[in-house]
Amino acid sequence: MNIFRYFGERVEAAIGALAQEGVLPPGLDLTRITVEPPRDASHGDLSTNAAMVLAKPAGAKPRELADRIAAKLAAEEAVIEVSVAGPGFINLRLNPAFWLARIPDILRAGDAYGASNLGSGAAVNVEYVSANPTGPMHVGHVRGAVFGDALANLLEKVGYRVCREYYINDAGGQIEVLARSAMLRYREALGETIEIPEGLYPGDYLKPVGQVLATMHGKTLLEMEDVDALKIAREIAVEAMMELIRGDLAVLGITHEVFYSELSLHKSGAVEKTLKRLEDKGLIYVGTLEPPKGELPDDWEPRPQTLFRSTQFGDDTDRALKKSDGSWTYFAPDIAYHLDKFERGYRTMIDVWGADHSGYIKRMKAAIEGVTGGEAEFDVKVCQMVRLFRNGEPVRMSKRAGDFVTLRDVVDEVGKGVVRFMMLTRKNDAPLDFDFAKVMEQSRDNPVFYVQYANARIHSVLRNAAETGSYDLSDGSLANADLGRLSDEAELALVRLMASFPRQVEQAALAHEPHRIAFYLDDLAAAFHGLWNKGKDEPSLRFIQADEPDATLARLALIRAAAHVIAAGLGILGVEPIEEMR
Repeated sequence: MNIFRYFGERVEAAIGALAQEGVLPPGLDLTRITVEPPRDASHGDLSTNAAMVLAKPAGAKPRELADRIAAKLAAEEAVIEVSVAGPGFINLRLNPAFWLARIPDILRAGDAYGASNLGSGAAVNVEYVSANPTGPMHVGHVRGAVFGDALANLLEKVGYRVCREYYINDAGGQIEVLARSAMLRYREALGETIEIPEGLYPGDYLKPVGQVLATMHGKTLLEMEDVDALKIAREIAVEAMMELIRGDLAVLGITHEVFYSELSLHKSGAVEKTLKRLEDKGLIYVGTLEPPKGELPDDWEPRPQTLFRSTQFGDDTDRALKKSDGSWTYFAPDIAYHLDKFERGYRTMIDVWGADHSGYIKRMKAAIEGVTGGEAEFDVKVCQMVRLFRNGEPVRMSKRAGDFVTLRDVVDEVGKGVVRFMMLTRKNDAPLDFDFAKVMEQSRDNPVFYVQYANARIHSVLRNAAETGSYDLSDGSLANADLGRLSDEAELALVRLMASFPRQVEQAALAHEPHRIAFYLDDLAAAFHGLWNKGKDEPSLRFIQADEPDATLARLALIRAAAHVIAAGLGILGVEPIEEMR
C-alpha cells in the first residue's frame, strides 16, 4: 500500500462529501492536491495542501476550509490527531496500529514490495550507453550504463513496459578511424612491423580483429582498392567491437532488448523520409545562420544551408541538417531515429547522455516536438563524469586499453554490486568521485557496505533464531505475529520508513531519478543500525528474547520486513543483497 496515495483518496472523499453538503462547489480540480510527509516531523505523519489549493476556486478562506476538511478526516479510523498549521496545511497523525499493519503487507509482498500499476503498462523507451563501437567500454560509460539500467528497473517496478535500447553509432568518421586502425592490425597479423599514427586507435583490443582479417582473407585485402578493403575491415571491426561491448555490459548485469544500427537508418531511407515529413510541416528552409558568438572558427563562412526551424520550439537558433558537402549532419539521422522510436509506439522516450552532449538537448527536444507534433514526451538525463582515485590519487591508465580505464578493470577489482550502487550515490547531473580504496571500506562512510551490512545483520539474527528451533520464520507465520508488542519509538520509526517505500519508488520513477532509491536505502540502513545499537544498551529491545516468544516473533517480523524492503530497493539498483559478510 502507498499510504500517501491511500490518504490522498481519503482527502478527495472528504472534499466530495463537502461538495455534496454544498460547502464546496462540484467539479473542482483536485490534481494539484498533495499528501506527503510534513517538513517538520513533529507536526505529524502526513500533510496535505488541499485547503490552500481549493480555497480560491471555491471562494473560501484557506484556514476555514482546512478546518472543514480536517473535521472530515478526523473521522478516519487510522487518524488519531488532526491539526491545521500555517496558511492552511492539514497535518494528520496516525494510530501506531495503522503503521504496524504495514508489516504484514510487506511480508506478503516479499521482495516485490513497492511495485505498483502507476505506469498502467504504458510503453517507455530508455536508450542508454550507446557508446561508439570503437573499443571496450571505459569508466566514462559506466555511470550512464548503470543509471539507465536502474532507471529501466525503476520504471518497470511501477508498471511501465520498458524497452532497453542501444543506438549503434556505426556510421561516421569514428568508424572510418576504426576501420583504418583495424587494417593496421591486419598488417601486423601478416607479419609487418607497424607504427600507429596519432589519430588512430592504439589499444591492443584490435589485435584479435587484425588476426580475424588475416585468417579470413590472407593477403587479399592488400591487393584491393583501399575503399573496398576498408569496407570489409569496417564490418568485421564493428561486429567485433559490439561483441566486446555486449560482454563488458554483461559483467555489470546489463542487457538491451534492442540494438539499433545508425547505418541501417541511412540505408533504409529513413533520414530522407523524416526530412520530407518536416518539410511538409513547413519546418525546413534554406537560409544563412548568424555567425557563432565569440571568436569565429577559421573555416566559418556565411552560406545558405538546409535548416530546421528549431527556434519555433524554444531553441536558441535554427539548426543545420546538411554539411557543405551535401552529407547529413549528425542532427538529421538523430531526428529520424527518434521518429522511428515514436512510430514503434513509444510516446515516452528517455535518453541517457554524457556530460559532453548537454548542448545538444535543446535542439533534440525541439526536433522531437516538431516531428511528432508534440505527441512525444522526451527526457534527457545527463550523467556527469566519474573521476577515479586510489587512496586519493587519480587513476589514469589501463594496461589493456592503453589510454583509459576500462569498465572491466573497475568491476574486476571491486565487484559488480559495488560499482552499480556507488554509481547511484549521487544525482546523475552531479560529478562523482570513485575511490577504489574507499568503496571497499567497511565503515559508515561507505554506503554500499552500510546497506549490505544491515541486510547481513538481519539475516544473522534470523539464522540465530532458526537455530533455536523455537520459531516458524516463514513470512506467512511472521505476518500473524502480535505486532502490538512493538512500541518503542525506534521500532515505530523503522516501520514508518519502510511504509514510505512505495511512495519513494513512485516519486523516483516519475522524476526519472533512481539515485533516490540509493539514498532511501541508506536512511533505512541507518534506522535499522540505530535500533540494533539501542538493543545493545537496552537488553529489553534485543531482537531475540528467550523468555518473551511473542515479543521475539514481533521483532523478527519487523526485521524480516526490513530485509524485504532492502532487497526490493537493491533489486531496482541491480545489486544482489548479501546475507553474510565475509
